[in-house]
Amino acid sequence: EVQLVESGGGLVQAGGSLRLSCATSGFSFDDIAIGWFRQAPGKEREGVSCINGVDGSTHYSHSVNGRFTISSDYAKKTVYLQMNSLKPEDTAVYYCASERECLAPVDMWGQGTQVTVSS
Repeated sequence: EVQLVESGGGLVQAGGSLRLSCATSGFSFDDIAIGWFRQAPGKEREGVSCINGVDGSTHYSHSVNGRFTISSDYAKKTVYLQMNSLKPEDTAVYYCASERECLAPVDMWGQGTQVTVSS
């Protein structure tokens, strides 16, 4: 079964850190990209970061560049999003998604995990 399962969300104070995980199953990890997206209340879903399985190349949005780091564990078929120096404006539901390659249309979404950053 093809599946994406996020975990690691929670409540953190501004300036703190969280690490999100996206556990994948049913994928050939080298053939896909995994992206992280987020959606805040009343706002459109936006891309945050992405990693290409074939070569490990990464992409970041301007708003998180330098604060968030995406990585992957091929053995565990899991992608991580390390989020540091969190700000209240990072509060959102975070989703991981599979794509053919970064910036391509999303093929499948995970269920999402809530991240709340208090000021």
